[in-house]
Amino acid sequence: MRLKQLHIRYYPPGIILDFEKGGQLRTKSIDLLDLTPECDANEVLLEIRRLEPLITVSREEQVKFLIKKLQDKLSQPDDHKFDLFKTLQAHILPLTNVAFNKSGSSFITGSYDRTCKIWDTASGTELHTLEGHKNVVYAVAFNNPYGDKIATGSFDKTCRLWSAETGQCFYTFRGHTAEIVCLAFNPQSTLVATGSMDTTVKLWDVESGVEVSTLSGHSAEIISLSFNTVGSRLVTGSFDHTVSVWDVPSGRLVHNLKGHRGEISSVNFNWDSSLIVTASMDKTCKVWDAEGGRCLATLTGHNDEVLDVCFNFKGQLIATASADGTSRVYDAQTFQFVCKLEGHEGEISKVCFNPQGTCVLTGSADKTARVWSVSSGSCLQVLEGHTDEIFSCAFNYYGDTIITGSKDNTCRIWR
Repeated sequence: MRLKQLHIRYYPPGIILDFEKGGQLRTKSIDLLDLTPECDANEVLLEIRRLEPLITVSREEQVKFLIKKLQDKLSQPDDHKFDLFKTLQAHILPLTNVAFNKSGSSFITGSYDRTCKIWDTASGTELHTLEGHKNVVYAVAFNNPYGDKIATGSFDKTCRLWSAETGQCFYTFRGHTAEIVCLAFNPQSTLVATGSMDTTVKLWDVESGVEVSTLSGHSAEIISLSFNTVGSRLVTGSFDHTVSVWDVPSGRLVHNLKGHRGEISSVNFNWDSSLIVTASMDKTCKVWDAEGGRCLATLTGHNDEVLDVCFNFKGQLIATASADGTSRVYDAQTFQFVCKLEGHEGEISKVCFNPQGTCVLTGSADKTARVWSVSSGSCLQVLEGHTDEIFSCAFNYYGDTIITGSKDNTCRIWR
């Protein structure tokens, strides 16, 4: 093995190694999830040297420079205020979902008008309209971190794969017998997973456009799915009250996670793929050991359905969104309650962390989105102006831009 190049990764903190093995270029990462500005860079370097044989004496200064650069980034104050940059009359019918590419230079919107649109974030101009679906475009995703392809899942029972650069449709994936409501690319961008109301998940090959496997086992609609960070496992959540963990290469069911007493609304892996968090209509979230399939904790406190749940980038915090109009933050290691985010006057359907993990963004039926401080639980900003429910919102990779999608047919860019 021969090290070719080192790259910095800000969120979550880490160093990417490009190396050659057997004549092939490969990539691996050194995760520095516990790095703080106060850490001794020399000690961090020694630990990296101990664990990673590719880092030799000749690379020590370069690695130390990258560690200090990460520490500088972590020490920067996070007091960003968001102003409305642009309101986009995005679609002629309500939006369904929004998503950024990794750099945040462009984003996509899905709609009941049967299209997906690609937008330039800096100018707010429409780049392409992706037409061809015969029903609602419900699920949309970029193949991050690459960002050169887009997948759209529709109520017309198909998924389409598009070029993000040209808007050309590469493939139409046919095979589901009911609406597609969730989808995701694997991290390598070699597969697309689609979850359907027909109770199955299908895996599709991005290069050839063929179906790789069908994951059957749920007895009701699949509403959420997520790959782990390395792409070896897929977790699916269903209206049958259960969560399934699948081995991606073989399509084999690894675990069937039972314990929720209501429909599952959201499922996610943490960054190091050791934990799975699930949200349910039973008013709780559960945290599971991804390897063993054991329930580690039940996160309680909401008095209505939990509609969304997520980890922060480091996988050390969990945020929930509920129909009770509140969001809650929990420690993902101790499972202790951290803070309650109160202020919305309607149900919260979407929640996400900024990349730094210092703020939470929520989108609500009260027509506003809010930015919250994780450390204090206080509301930092109310993003007002939409005239109908906000059901989708997202930060870009740097945490300095927000998009909100609403049933008022518009999308707003905040900077």
